[in-house]
Amino acid sequence: MANVAEITPDELPSRRRWLQPHRAIMIAVAVGLVLFAAFTMRWDWIEDYWRLAIEGMWRTIWILVVTCILGFMFAIPLGLVQVTGPRYLAIPARAFCTVIRGTPLLLQLWLLYYGLGSLFPQFPWIRGSDLWPYLRQAWPYAVLSLTISFAAYEGEVMRGAFAGVPRGQLESARAFGMSRWKIFRRIWLPQAIHRALPTLAGETVLQLKATPLVATITVIDIFAVASRVRQETFIVYEPLLILALIYLAITGVIVFAFRKLESRIPSRLG
Repeated sequence: MANVAEITPDELPSRRRWLQPHRAIMIAVAVGLVLFAAFTMRWDWIEDYWRLAIEGMWRTIWILVVTCILGFMFAIPLGLVQVTGPRYLAIPARAFCTVIRGTPLLLQLWLLYYGLGSLFPQFPWIRGSDLWPYLRQAWPYAVLSLTISFAAYEGEVMRGAFAGVPRGQLESARAFGMSRWKIFRRIWLPQAIHRALPTLAGETVLQLKATPLVATITVIDIFAVASRVRQETFIVYEPLLILALIYLAITGVIVFAFRKLESRIPSRLG
């Protein structure tokens, strides 16, 4: 008969695991904080701002998704040319990653919006084109700056991932007569992405944390909505608490999605 002290927490029923002292204390503290926030803070402003908050949250999410997808598409050739060359492409790619990673994202955003954006109205052919209704808005510059930043950081990640794939596998594929494109598509790129996934998950979370900067150029994201509530109602803590919960929820979804992806890719590679 096994000693009770030797029973590990994994062997206990799930209900008993939740009733362990440290977890019970954490649950009690969480419930206490929720009750304190519910009965001592002001939440009457939600009725007036919830529609704007949903719109801001949607804008935050689609900016995050679009910039990550576009940035990763640019990061693949940026990383590849630094490993394979030629030098006239590798050197500009390395310089691009160095400059973008070495300067603040807010500075890049303002240079594009207040610098490049202020030049377009001076050209009549741009103001008369079909692109002018978009170029006069702020969100294209937000998407461009976040995409460039993500591409630079992930370009360095992909450089290391491409360089880390064993050369013996590539040489074996060439010995079997596979073309360079097929080797890249079926061996080199999948393994590089698999190696880069943990870092890519972290960079995606950092990209989410960078999205509030778009509020500085009048893009109404979820952070801008919280700032508007604070300015119009002088309520400070409640909007920030909800904002923190929203970012935590989106971060949880990102982490969960990448963990599921990591668990699937090895079987596909095999």
